Amino acid sequence: MDKTGIEQMLRKLTEADGPSGAEDAVAAVVRSLAQEYASEVRTDALGSIIARRRGAETPPGRIMLAAHMDEIGLIVTKVEAGFLHVAAVGGVDPRSVLGQEVTVYPSGPGAEHHPLGLPGYIGSRPPHMLSAGEREQVIPLRALRIDLGLPAAFFAGGVVRVGDRVAIRGPYTELLGGRVATKALDNRASLAAMLGALGYLAGMRHTWDVYAVATVQEEIGLRGAITSAFGLAPDLAIAIDVTFGATSGVNSGKTVAMDKGPAIGWGPNLHPGVVKRLREVADALEIPNVTEPLPGPSGTDAWAVQVTREGIPTGLLSIPIRYMHTAVETVVLADIDRTARLLAAFICRLDDAFLGSLAEEV
Repeated sequence: MDKTGIEQMLRKLTEADGPSGAEDAVAAVVRSLAQEYASEVRTDALGSIIARRRGAETPPGRIMLAAHMDEIGLIVTKVEAGFLHVAAVGGVDPRSVLGQEVTVYPSGPGAEHHPLGLPGYIGSRPPHMLSAGEREQVIPLRALRIDLGLPAAFFAGGVVRVGDRVAIRGPYTELLGGRVATKALDNRASLAAMLGALGYLAGMRHTWDVYAVATVQEEIGLRGAITSAFGLAPDLAIAIDVTFGATSGVNSGKTVAMDKGPAIGWGPNLHPGVVKRLREVADALEIPNVTEPLPGPSGTDAWAVQVTREGIPTGLLSIPIRYMHTAVETVVLADIDRTARLLAAFICRLDDAFLGSLAEEV
């Protein structure tokens, strides 16, 4: 595994669509990529993908890695005269979707003829047709319509129906400085880091069993993390997610520097012993990293995993991205690779005594 391999995985992961509750396409990509490095891969009852990589014959512990694979999207609420009314699935900002290209995945009669979905756009009235007051307002999502460019007669058979999912498009674009922009880097960047860590572990020795979990439905309530953590009951967990990268016009106190490695979360949601070891490993290998203070709930899978069963010691690594929850999310590829290497190195250093040492850090 290397940075090039991780970039190739990222491209494949972002090209697949997977709005919350409809992650099948991206799940298939995750399964395919994980099989090369995992001892076994399975899907749980909610749809999360669990890739297990065995450690020693008698492993001293089990660590869970959690990175959600769902993305924000839309759902059809009404079909009217050839146009689609929609509602948000996850944290969709109406300002960012106006004029945006989308893919509608039909489920009605005849849907089998459109396996790649139906391309369309979120249209809006020209500014010439808006009043002065309307031009100053954000158009609410309920007022937007998806136009598939098809006559109303196309919809008569019910091929598109209420409840069908809509994915926002955003082509994978290579930028200068080792950066890329595309949709769904929240959280495909972390999926690439988690799978990259499995790839690095393939050439390393580790005694703990590793469960790399691509969780579902994080964007609407951390649901995959809740169920998979309960089912696995790991001894230790690390969630991998994204955070707000430094952006022009945004308070620097609310963002994290980019191209400085992963952000190691630090706050009540995270176990001090896990945080300490992550920092020690990063320093030992000279992997750049920053500290992200999280005074309350992190809003990530770590939030759910930490309080599963009797409690699970949990850490959080976050990859800084810009323009979160848009079709042009931007990341530094080196930060993904640094996260993968830190995860692999952390796991390789887990031994029989680590769990006992955690109690001393509380």
